[in-house]
Amino acid sequence: MNISDAIRSIIKPHTDDVLAPLSTVFSETMDREKPWQEYPRPQLVRDSYFSLNGLWDYAITGDRMLPTSFDGQILVPFSPECSLSGVRRNLQPGEYLYYHRLLPEDFCHLPSGYRLLLHFGAVDYEADIVLNHKQVLHHTGGYLPFTADITDFLLDGENHLSIRVRDDTNRTQQSRGKQSLERGGIFYTAQSGIWQSVWLEQVPGSYIKELYFLPSYDNKTVTVTAVIAGSAPSQAPFIRVTAGNRELLSTELSRQKAALSTYTAVFSISEEDFHPWTPEDPFLYDAKLSCGRDQVSSYFAMRLYSIESKAPGDIPVFCLNHTPCFLMGALDQGYWPESLYTAPSDEALIYDIKVMKSLGYNMLRKHIKVEMARWYYHCDRLGMIVCQDMVNGGGSYSMPLVSYLPTVSQTLCNQIRDHNYSLFSRKDETHRNRFEQECRDTASYLKFFPSIAIYCPFNEGWGQFDAIRITDMIRQLDPTRLIDSASGWFDQGCGDFVSVHNYFRKLSVPVEHFLGKRLKNHSCPDGRARFLSEYGGLACQIKGHTCVDRIFGYKHYDTLPQFQEAYSRLIQDSLLPLKKKGLSGAVYTQVSDVEEEVNGLMTYDRKVIKVPVPAASEQEL
Repeated sequence: MNISDAIRSIIKPHTDDVLAPLSTVFSETMDREKPWQEYPRPQLVRDSYFSLNGLWDYAITGDRMLPTSFDGQILVPFSPECSLSGVRRNLQPGEYLYYHRLLPEDFCHLPSGYRLLLHFGAVDYEADIVLNHKQVLHHTGGYLPFTADITDFLLDGENHLSIRVRDDTNRTQQSRGKQSLERGGIFYTAQSGIWQSVWLEQVPGSYIKELYFLPSYDNKTVTVTAVIAGSAPSQAPFIRVTAGNRELLSTELSRQKAALSTYTAVFSISEEDFHPWTPEDPFLYDAKLSCGRDQVSSYFAMRLYSIESKAPGDIPVFCLNHTPCFLMGALDQGYWPESLYTAPSDEALIYDIKVMKSLGYNMLRKHIKVEMARWYYHCDRLGMIVCQDMVNGGGSYSMPLVSYLPTVSQTLCNQIRDHNYSLFSRKDETHRNRFEQECRDTASYLKFFPSIAIYCPFNEGWGQFDAIRITDMIRQLDPTRLIDSASGWFDQGCGDFVSVHNYFRKLSVPVEHFLGKRLKNHSCPDGRARFLSEYGGLACQIKGHTCVDRIFGYKHYDTLPQFQEAYSRLIQDSLLPLKKKGLSGAVYTQVSDVEEEVNGLMTYDRKVIKVPVPAASEQEL
């Protein structure tokens, strides 16, 4: 396939194709009555927990009023568009998706002074939470968790929970990632509604709402911050930290006068107990925090991400714990054939990470999607560095600008300033403001997870605007991470990386195309690291393991041996020699096939790994 054909395949929707049924072994062996029973929030675990995952009543109508009858049952937390939900129907703009179920009576009988919290991992896109026909909460945004205190809405006896969802996907400028109502090329089937776990928690009147750890690697200290919700606690929170069976400390947190609900403590880790986190040795410290009757368990790690000039050549490179670390990355779309955005099971999440580690990868770029918390937890404990994309939005992307022009001249692309909102499909001020708020909320939510090293606010100019200001905003929210401000092209001279996508040319170390005054920052005072943030895309269709006949990739191979030989040459002969020339990292496209994209290292159903797995790693999968 030549360059023009490849780009046309990217931008042309293929709505005439019908996706054939395809499934992974994880859905074939899962408990269909009780999916996703694992505790959804590993960063703050509480014993009181009741999963609401399972069968709910559902209806799709054009009426905003709650329906009096339902179309059938849907398996939560899987979206109605996917086969695993039992519905397989697309929610269209202007339609409403309704959920309904009874809450468990026993769990709604609260001990004296306790509250009942209703948690949602993610609901796409606008959600109204209604309990016993009374509005509890309205939430906007499809990728982040939210919580409702439903205590004051409970009744004796039956309690009816209803959720009303609306999702316009790419009919507005809302954040949507790669979802499209016109699936095709590099854009995939849209999904809507509940797509992460729903659960209940009983908490005392004063309870731990948030918990964060900020490690100072060089000082061997950790700052712990706890936010207490509800009534004022009768006693200060108390933390206990252990490493294995060894208790390192136990201390009380102090209340901050500037924020009366916030408590902090700073503690040191001795040289004897100091254990850095790396992909090869992902050591985690355990922590338990108590506040009166409330107790939670958590964890943290000691690590530092930086850009430092290192010999030979004093080239700015990515460093982990002050040591150069080449980011051998892969693009992770987080899509599944039977369940779209939602992995079929916890084992499925673990499998993808373990496969990529077995193939020699130490980094995953989570592409334009915020994953469920358990995925980040598994990256933390298994040792997988994460490059986290923000979820892009904007209007209909101007493909001649964001696809054809970069192929002709990246130098020209990088002279285009992104404050031209019309050029980048960002004329709607409301959605620009909403994107900024989602960036802030994403950074606040994900700053807990030690494995996240890089934030990427914009990909290939999709809905890009004011990258310099957005980069500065994210850095102020979380200065412990690096930022790839504009992955691919339309570099504005900010961030920690010169970041380039290269599918059609000979691989080389990205060069500085930005000719203006570059924004200085603390992460890379001597210059930016070179990052090949997408490359590869070699395609090989495995018959019986694709869900559509029409296929897409940047270079096609008819047989698996041909693909394996080309992949080996690309990695060994073209990519790895660039490490000595100053390349800091590279992201291969991609972890698995997705719909008609057959450029994965695994098939879409994860039943075939297209490249050889080292014998030493086979038993671990």
